[in-house]
Amino acid sequence: MSNDTEQPETMTVTVRIMSREYTVTCPPDEHEGLVASADYLNERMTAIRRRGKALGAERIAVMTALNLARELLALKGDPALARPDQAVVDKLQQMSFDIDQTLDSPD
Repeated sequence: MSNDTEQPETMTVTVRIMSREYTVTCPPDEHEGLVASADYLNERMTAIRRRGKALGAERIAVMTALNLARELLALKGDPALARPDQAVVDKLQQMSFDIDQTLDSPD
């Protein structure tokens, strides 16, 4: 007799983030993605730890999460993050002015 409510097969994976090991279960087809995500998170959190003062792991995790959320929203095209960099705007205005001056000058 077969059980139609069988759970999908999972595997246990141990990942290391900032020198701590975490055990996570995931479907086998998500193993590579989980490991890559953990490696990326470890890199980002370690970078924040190196830049900052003596920050606790919780604060580093929150700062990393905020940075990743901002990047995700920017990739999704969130209008709140679409404010242009003033230095870029100034450079574009100067280039536009230079082009206009070049086009208006006699040969």
